[in-house]
Amino acid sequence: MSFSEIRKFLIKMQSDEDLKKQVTTSSTADDVALIGQRLGYDFSGDDLLRFNGQKVDKVTVRKVDHPGEYH
Repeated sequence: MSFSEIRKFLIKMQSDEDLKKQVTTSSTADDVALIGQRLGYDFSGDDLLRFNGQKVDKVTVRKVDHPGEYH
């Protein structure tokens, strides 16, 4: 798991409005991880889901359960 990479990514996101918009409009954790990977951060969507509930500065990672979602 790459929690340190997720932390770095979230810190960057807080100071980059375009990045913040991309992340907040993403549909899945994998989509967010792909954005991070394109910027050189090394974490997966699964890593991000395991980071659920963690807070970095002003950002708290929350998994959103959608009706009809399969687990």
